[in-house]
Amino acid sequence: MEACLRLPVAALPRPMEKATTTRVAAHELSDGELIRRIGDGDGGAFELLYLRYARPVFGLALRRLGDRGRAEDAVQETFASIWRSAKSYRPERGPGAPWLYTVARNAIIDRLRQRTEPAADAPDEADASPGPPERAEHEWVAWRVHRALEELPAGERRVIELAYWGGLSQSEISEFLGTPLGTVKTRTRTALSRLADVLEEELG
Repeated sequence: MEACLRLPVAALPRPMEKATTTRVAAHELSDGELIRRIGDGDGGAFELLYLRYARPVFGLALRRLGDRGRAEDAVQETFASIWRSAKSYRPERGPGAPWLYTVARNAIIDRLRQRTEPAADAPDEADASPGPPERAEHEWVAWRVHRALEELPAGERRVIELAYWGGLSQSEISEFLGTPLGTVKTRTRTALSRLADVLEEELG
């Protein structure tokens, strides 16, 4: 993968003259903190996030698109979108990695849609989107889960974050994190058990 992926950071649209480019060890900042700094125009944080996630995003794009050129385009669009929309990231709504994966998934879907003919206009239908009560309930559940997640070990928390907020399957989480599938399954089972205990204590 390393020999095949040629996506230099400099090729991405980054107004570096506005970036603070603070050099910080990658492991010292969370994904969410990097995204927050990118929203403030920090090119150094952008580079760290790119180096952390470019290859996993490329792997997912290649598997879904089946074409190296389209996968590279999806990675470029993912990080261009991150640069443009980082200010919209809200840590209280979920961790950084699932937010990033959502951006990547949208870029991949855009590439998939380019392969198909435009669909015929669908007949008018009633709006089935959730109303205010349903949205409020969803936000409350998300907040409770997010709070409970903070009590999990980092490895277990990561797999649940990617599944719950990012919508990844266990196979996709394995590929995204570079972790064996068996390990992902074990961490998921353990994390769900811990979460159930924590949530039961909160509700009790």
